[in-house]
Amino acid sequence: MAKLESNSNPFPILGQTDTRTDASADALDLFGPKEPAALRGIAKIAATSPVVDQGHRVDFHALEVRSILNRTKSRRGFTFARSINPYRGCEFACQYCYARYTHEFMELRDPHAFESQIYIKQHAAWLLQQELGHLGPEEAIAIGTATDPYQPIERTARITRSLLEVLCQQRGRHIGIVTKSTLIARDIDLLQRIHANNRLTLNITITTMDANMARSLEPRAPRPDLRMATVTRLRKAGLRAGVLCCPLLPGITDTYAAIESVASAASKAGAIFFHANPLFLKPCSKHVFEEYVQQHFPELLGAYQARYEKSAFVSGAYRKRIAQMVEAIQQKYRLGWRYEEVATQPRQHFRKAQMELFNEPTSMQPKTTRPNVSRRSSLSA
Repeated sequence: MAKLESNSNPFPILGQTDTRTDASADALDLFGPKEPAALRGIAKIAATSPVVDQGHRVDFHALEVRSILNRTKSRRGFTFARSINPYRGCEFACQYCYARYTHEFMELRDPHAFESQIYIKQHAAWLLQQELGHLGPEEAIAIGTATDPYQPIERTARITRSLLEVLCQQRGRHIGIVTKSTLIARDIDLLQRIHANNRLTLNITITTMDANMARSLEPRAPRPDLRMATVTRLRKAGLRAGVLCCPLLPGITDTYAAIESVASAASKAGAIFFHANPLFLKPCSKHVFEEYVQQHFPELLGAYQARYEKSAFVSGAYRKRIAQMVEAIQQKYRLGWRYEEVATQPRQHFRKAQMELFNEPTSMQPKTTRPNVSRRSSLSA
């Protein structure tokens, strides 16, 4: 695979040039005129990245990068060693997204820049081909850990598809993809080829089946029912696909009824597995998410501020209660584990979890008739 020349336009489909005058560009720039000479590393590269396309309130930049495989260091228990994010920034604009901090590395401090300034990584397939030669087969690869690899610009930029074409040549690797997009079905042909010679897991994120809530929470992502239909398409194609009900929002989508509604739909869609975990709220995302809570669940704002004041993580007691609830729901709908190696382990704590849930306290029961959502607060756990 030939490396594209850096002075050529690698996306002729995008093709558009930035026709704004210098004055108008500065006026539209949320961060003021940039001074590349004062920046370093990725921030300097981003500041000089040309605009190659524009959408509704979004600029797309061509970003020169030196590597496409990232080492994963996380306190969140990820089981993969390397990650790939074809894009920096994400058009889906999820209110809770923890990855907004990645724009801070480019000195883009406005949290909303994450969905308005999207950076398309150049020469991604060529870089991956080179880097795979230095990667052991035991090192798992996850695509889409920070930004969605199938966000709308992928329809024309096709960076993710170019990466899959490279992975089709691999053997014996563990590969995972995480997305909220129905666009993944476009690449079923390549996914089947990868699946034939590797362990491939496809994770479709569906936070709630309430379409109205999903529209406010994930304003530019496809409807939940369309995502669930995509799970069915992937399964009919013989692929290992399941549902991530993540994140669970304390006091909003963490009731048994809300989680069960997603699991029930996942079971009907033929999902292999079901996984859910609580909201992880980094400082870079707190302002955006608290604005959302203030607008839609004002009675919960104080509890959220108290819960996440000192840590991005929920308490151990809350995590345990949620894990038991999710495990019981998994068992009820015969849904497996996200990771195949976990599926071989005995469910030692299931009976205890089941008994606790059957004697569920009143405070955990939904108190409204709004679909899949409870306005009561469980934030005290």
